[in-house]
Parts: sequence; C-alpha cells; structure tokens
Amino acid sequence: MKIAHVIADRSKDPSTQAGAVIVDKNNIVLGLGYNGFPRGIDNDKFTWEREGDFINTKYAYVCHAEENAVYNASKDTEGGKIYCTLFPCNECSKTIIQNGIKEIIYETDKYHDLDIWKVSRKLLDAAGVTYRQYKSNLN
Repeated sequence: MKIAHVIADRSKDPSTQAGAVIVDKNNIVLGLGYNGFPRGIDNDKFTWEREGDFINTKYAYVCHAEENAVYNASKDTEGGKIYCTLFPCNECSKTIIQNGIKEIIYETDKYHDLDIWKVSRKLLDAAGVTYRQYKSNLN
C-alpha cells in the first residue's frame, strides 16, 4: 500500500491523489497507476473541478489509478491482486474483472454509499473478485 501512496503523489489532481499497484501471485509488481489525464494531455488543458456540468468537471477527462495500473502493466495481470488507495468505481471494476485480477486490497471506501460504488460491488461479487480493506501492521 505504501507504493500505491508513493505513485499517487504523481497525480496533479488538487483534491484527490489516488494510486494503484498490481502484483502477481508472488507479489511482484506488474503495473503502477495514478489518477490523471490521458497520456500526452497537459495537466492544465482541462479543469480539475469536481462540481458543475459533467463536461466542465474533471470526471469527463481523468483516467483512474486502477485503469492506469492495468494500462501500464508489464505482463498479463490474470490472477493478480491490485492495491488501491480508494475502493474502485464501477468503471475500474469492469477493467479489473476484464483483466483477470482476482483480489482488491483497498485502503478507504469513502464513497461506499454512492450508486457507482454500489454497482461496483455488485459487479465484483458477480465476477467472484474478492475485496478487503487494507489493515496496516504498523501502529
């Protein structure tokens, strides 16, 4: 999870820096990702606003950390695990399922009761992807 936080620091999003790390069954890192605009698009090209019409918010333009970790994976992710700073949304859950990732370890689920995350859990449950909250051994 510490690696997910380190990669999240690369995000230019002023309100939410999210990170994700995909590992194989031996915990070897396969891919890293953070939330941001697609490759080649300047960080000042579009808005980072959270409120307003969809077209005038960051949500229309940002790639999430989980999907970027899949895009950046160096090998097949089948049977792997993904460590995420945030519980994945429904779109990222579809990407996780389609790429054969079998377990999600997330740090926070602060949007738990919003419809997008309710749908996410329904998709993951239907596909047999397990998920659990990360618990640090450090206190």
